[in-house]
Amino acid sequence: GGGCGACTVMVSRYNPREKTISHFSANACLLPVCQLHLAAVTTTEGIGSTETRIHPVQERIAKANGSQCGFCTPGMVMSLYALLRNQPQPSLEDIVEALGGNLCRCTGYRPIVDGCKTFCGVRMSVMRHLESLLVDNAGVPELFHEGDLLPQDPTQELIFPPELMLMAESQRPLTQTFCGERITWVSPVTLRELVELKAKHPKAPLVLGNTGVGLEMKFKGILHPVIISPTRVPELYEVNKTPDGVWVGAACSLTSLKTLVEKLVRELHEDQVETFSALLQQLRSLGGQQIRNVASLGGNIASAAPNSDLNPVLAAGRCILSVISKGEQVFNFTHTSQGSSHMSTMGSVEVKRFSVFSSSGEFVRAFRQAPRKANALATVTSGMRVRFAQGTDAVEDLAIFYGGVGPCTVGATKTCREVIGRRWNEETLNEAYRLLLDEISLPPSAPGGKVEFRRSLTLSFLFKFNLQMLQKLNEMVGLTSRSSRSEPSWRWQVRPDCSDKRRLTFGTCRSQEVSQGQRGDDLVGRPVMHRSALSQATGEAVYCDDIAGSQGELFLALVTSTRAHAKLIKIDDGEALKLPGVVDAVTAKDIPGKKFRTFTGIDEELLAENEVTCVGQMVGAVVADTRQHAKQGAAAVKVVYEDLPDRCVLVLLTSQEAIEKKSFFKPQREIERGNVTEGFRKADQMLEGEIRIGGQEHFYMETQSMLVVPSGEEKELKVYLSCQHPTYAQESIAETLGIPSNRVSCHVKRMGGAFGGKVTKTSILASITALAAWKTGQAVRCVLERGDDMLITGARHPVLANYKVGFMNDGRIIAADIQYFTNAGNTGDESILVIEKILLHIDNAYSVPNLRGRATACKTNLPSNTAFRGFGVPQSMLVVESVINDVAMKLGCTAEEIREKNMYKGPSITHYKLQFDPENLLRCWDECLQKADYHSRRTTIAQFNQSNRFKKRGIAVIPIKYGIAFAECFLNQAAALVHIYKDGSVLVSHGGAEMGQGIHTKMQQVASRELRIPVSLIHISETSTNVVPNTCPSAASFGTDANGMAVKMACETLLQRLEPVIREDPKGTWQSWVSWPNVVSLCRGPDTYMDWKKQEGQPYAYFTYGTCCSEVEVDCLTGDYQTLRTDIVMDIGRSINPSIDIGQIEGAFMQGLGLYTMEERKFSPSGMLYPRGPAQYKIPAVCDMPLKFNVYLLAGSSNLHAIYSSKGIGEPVLFLGSSVFFAIKDAVAAARKDVGLGGPFKLDSPACPEETCLACASCFVQMVPVPKPGSFQPWAIDV
Repeated sequence: GGGCGACTVMVSRYNPREKTISHFSANACLLPVCQLHLAAVTTTEGIGSTETRIHPVQERIAKANGSQCGFCTPGMVMSLYALLRNQPQPSLEDIVEALGGNLCRCTGYRPIVDGCKTFCGVRMSVMRHLESLLVDNAGVPELFHEGDLLPQDPTQELIFPPELMLMAESQRPLTQTFCGERITWVSPVTLRELVELKAKHPKAPLVLGNTGVGLEMKFKGILHPVIISPTRVPELYEVNKTPDGVWVGAACSLTSLKTLVEKLVRELHEDQVETFSALLQQLRSLGGQQIRNVASLGGNIASAAPNSDLNPVLAAGRCILSVISKGEQVFNFTHTSQGSSHMSTMGSVEVKRFSVFSSSGEFVRAFRQAPRKANALATVTSGMRVRFAQGTDAVEDLAIFYGGVGPCTVGATKTCREVIGRRWNEETLNEAYRLLLDEISLPPSAPGGKVEFRRSLTLSFLFKFNLQMLQKLNEMVGLTSRSSRSEPSWRWQVRPDCSDKRRLTFGTCRSQEVSQGQRGDDLVGRPVMHRSALSQATGEAVYCDDIAGSQGELFLALVTSTRAHAKLIKIDDGEALKLPGVVDAVTAKDIPGKKFRTFTGIDEELLAENEVTCVGQMVGAVVADTRQHAKQGAAAVKVVYEDLPDRCVLVLLTSQEAIEKKSFFKPQREIERGNVTEGFRKADQMLEGEIRIGGQEHFYMETQSMLVVPSGEEKELKVYLSCQHPTYAQESIAETLGIPSNRVSCHVKRMGGAFGGKVTKTSILASITALAAWKTGQAVRCVLERGDDMLITGARHPVLANYKVGFMNDGRIIAADIQYFTNAGNTGDESILVIEKILLHIDNAYSVPNLRGRATACKTNLPSNTAFRGFGVPQSMLVVESVINDVAMKLGCTAEEIREKNMYKGPSITHYKLQFDPENLLRCWDECLQKADYHSRRTTIAQFNQSNRFKKRGIAVIPIKYGIAFAECFLNQAAALVHIYKDGSVLVSHGGAEMGQGIHTKMQQVASRELRIPVSLIHISETSTNVVPNTCPSAASFGTDANGMAVKMACETLLQRLEPVIREDPKGTWQSWVSWPNVVSLCRGPDTYMDWKKQEGQPYAYFTYGTCCSEVEVDCLTGDYQTLRTDIVMDIGRSINPSIDIGQIEGAFMQGLGLYTMEERKFSPSGMLYPRGPAQYKIPAVCDMPLKFNVYLLAGSSNLHAIYSSKGIGEPVLFLGSSVFFAIKDAVAAARKDVGLGGPFKLDSPACPEETCLACASCFVQMVPVPKPGSFQPWAIDV
């Protein structure tokens, strides 16, 4: 829906009047083809390819290691390409702005920005050189060399098609009408015709950028029989400057408006541009670049969105709307919420908007708070204007408007009326806060929730406005008297646009040195570009939905439950089967084999048959000749429910409700070391607490995708899918259809991200798709839309944890008891394995002599949660570190002191009796403290906090000890098949699935070393169950370990067969030695096990260690934060490919940052998931990168338990994102200290702006009354 940017293209248009060509980026998913008359559309395939010549943009992103899974890469390429067509030498700020509308779930953005900033020119090279002088990296190779890159030559870019220029010059504009199956699209060319069309079709929407109507139609199913597109009406683009202000045409894009406003701010006197400056501030963060390029000013105003960014500013700035209706009557409205509403109900057309020049003594300011710094819908916005009498602080006029606190833009007219005529001082403003709180009110159940937070923001914004006006008054006439403030000005600093003034700097991300004497063509240990990076950047990489369709292919759409818990009476597909294009429908009754999947001993229905247990549970599917027809057919299926008997009617949504009703999946797990009760008795102090950790959506860029093709004469099925465990999918399909597994072959070329979410749920979806193919005898394709994917497939487990800890006065923790409750959802899935891993990591890096952990998977009526990168460890360790943090606050010392005091030291043993040496853990800790300059920065932060009342900084250092391998021994095995052909080329097949982690690239490096040949001779095609059978899942950071050893053993066997030939002809070539050898090698992994009865075992082969230090700055009035710097030191042994591993480190860190500080999954009281796409669910974007991001690989490390002394790295670093969470908590503690609150306090995860702001407990938060729990039904619930 335009929020991820993966489909970004460049649109070019020729203006025959001005003889100019414009280029801009846009989201293809929102770009109506009907609007593209005379436009040229360029995709990444159009600017370069590996077959001809790659473009410098494609090359630099690829070679900078900015492409992992690659699904987002074409969009990144085209966003940058469009920027370069307009600015051949952009600034780093231009690049960050251009990429603001593109999301990446893999890389962490740093390598993408690194590749892009090579276009910044000489000054950037000088800056990089100067910064490199400050870092000691002597002898350590860079991850990529800028000197090897293709030069940028703007003269060689594609020209605008001459035929389109001729058509634009010669053709007379004519009205265009497009008639579809259900919609008629009309594009008029004159204003009169537009008004007549609107009068004839008053309910028809006017579509310019399609950023509003397009989303409604796609995701809400709203049908508009007639759509009017006025993009070709020239009057709507006119801009006219008058002595009093500027008229701007309603069809002007937001980008055009931003360019115009920037020009006016530069050219006009500063007294005249107050409204323009405020508008500019909002425009910089309104949507992504692609959205701003097509969204119109008129559409933004007319939509009258409750949380509009522009409407409050326009209203406060006394802007005027000019509207024309039938009969050419022109109406001018002052821009208020009433004006916008009146305009939209008249069936009129907004023509232009007039912005009034401000005058001397008049000031306009804009404020906004959003879940993410950029490209996010605002939570609350505000526009405020004040005019002071000449030479005084008397208020002549005041206007305050808010968005996000009502059904439309809301004005605080009563408050303004009371302030006008009074002096602008503390007494006046204190009265204004009280009046404002009464005037702008929200009911506790208000849509959108966050009521307490939103109400506090209305006060905080006015306070910020007050501070800025005091500064202005002081600059003008020195009127800030003692009565205007209660503390010195330096104590009340609130810097507007503080984060915008800070810039990304160049962090340190270097490779490692290879062993002395290593062959030059041996690439193990060297930074090697991802083998598919170039094809991903050029758009040539094939994902599941890119596979060409076959004749008669059908498309599948799912039918899901709308009830959280009910009896399923009937699934009526009669109306659906009558619709055009619909071929058939499938339900549980059509399944010839097993109707359920069993995982960890718990059954899960493929399709609900008698009862539904969550909203989003799959109950059937419809297949049709097109995606749209299948979607319409699924919507037409009528599902009849019946309430369950009273004794079964319970709908359990939260862990707390499940605990009360004892609704659990068995078994519950417990582990204990020492005597916890005795430890508590001996402790000097005791502390108890609770913490909630929210779930996390996988948000892989490629949604669940699969294609099932019946083939052969013996009822065979070829299955192409995006899946981490193709063998499990194969088994599921075979059992569902009641056929042998040898009739099903599953093929995985690559995945556009997975993160654990493409194992169990993918297998179920593949089984349903295979059922449809089996029933119809046709190929069937299923590609979930983002909203359905998020609704159906589950997420990371939310956790509720209670803890009790006993500690000594010197900070030693001698006893701890922690109880975890995970919200598993309606089925077991992998939840039992998740709680086991939670308990196995309950110690993290600390030796607690008396330690007890208990974990329970709660059965609720939410969609079943599943595996996610880290598999319970991120939740487990956050609780442990929260305990450490609270102990430190209780003792009045830093958390780092408590961590050091309790860390494992010397030969150690875990709570499950596994012996290990923590030397590298301690080395990571010490090196991180030193490289991050922690102690010096801690002092500087204390000084900053002492000098700033509402800006606080915090810092935290977090260690990790993460177990690598599956605790279930049979999952640690792998197999590989290596063919050597007569021409010397080598084909490697293995059981690992490529999802961006670079496993195929590393396998090429392994084969290259073992066979002593260049990687150019080695090819890896795909992962396929008919080549390498009985594979294990690509998960648990063990894919390289297992498959790498299998490839190594296979190559060693082949080389042994070739040794006699080589001895006879030692001067021969590789091609002369080889014949037809090929071999399958099975690698049996480490003998891991865990005995839960004895509470002991060896569940892991080894540990990956690391430490992360992060510093943040928090705005205590809004809860917004900026990560100023992050330093990571990781022990990953001897990396096989440092560029890929560092990319995994950065990507995992950013995903962890999202988990702990941003990403919220909200459910309605009836169990419906609210966020169903990027518009509502915010993952980190480029604006969330640490301003300085340093990654160091621990030198001199080795690992005897994995291939080439490497270590698994995919999962461990995600937890280190919690360093930002604890840095925020450190900053919040400083804020609380200023209001007299000390000691431990509760901060749940994610520490989003709402949680952070409320925890800061500013005077404005304390002014907002808190409704009594149970007295109202909340809009959303914490699950």
